[in-house]
Amino acid sequence: MLKLYYAPGTCALASHIALKEAGLAYTTERVDTKNSQQTTPAYLAINPKGRVPTLVTDRGILTETPAILAYIAQSAPAAKLMPADAFEYAQAQSFNSYLCSTVHVNHAHKGRGARWATEQSSFDDMKRKVPDSMSAAFALIERDMLKGPWVMGEQYTACDGYLFTLTGWAEADSVDMAKLPKVVAHRQRMSERPAVQQVLAVEKA
Repeated sequence: MLKLYYAPGTCALASHIALKEAGLAYTTERVDTKNSQQTTPAYLAINPKGRVPTLVTDRGILTETPAILAYIAQSAPAAKLMPADAFEYAQAQSFNSYLCSTVHVNHAHKGRGARWATEQSSFDDMKRKVPDSMSAAFALIERDMLKGPWVMGEQYTACDGYLFTLTGWAEADSVDMAKLPKVVAHRQRMSERPAVQQVLAVEKA
């Protein structure tokens, strides 16, 4: 059985939603990141990166959200969490990679500056930049990447849970949501899905 290590309020929510949507058998274990459980020897033995999500499978351990989402989708093809067409699949991977490599990193500059610098002045400068960088990223998603009603168009995919997860950070990052009607509508649409409601109930418990 699959086992997902997650922490509330993190990008692990996307993998959690995908597992629920896929209908796969899985268990979860909450990682107390507020008390740095992710840096303990016990957790580092599972995921040396000291991050969430981590997905334990019968073949080994997977990390990184795009990889985990792809694995879940291919493990439950009937759920159609990724497009079957090769080009559309690559487009979905491109979208998830953008969320991982750009949007998430933009957000992390607000509170994780120590990953890139050592001076308080650098931390402050990075934090000031977050509203601009996050706003620019979401403007691009709104204009060019979110096809509607779902990320890939008519078909719901694992991309949608990932976008939902990162959209949840946008307002706190001072992104003007009034300028993102498609993104806001997508978030509302996602919040109405039973799988999303069930996962949020678990993570908020």
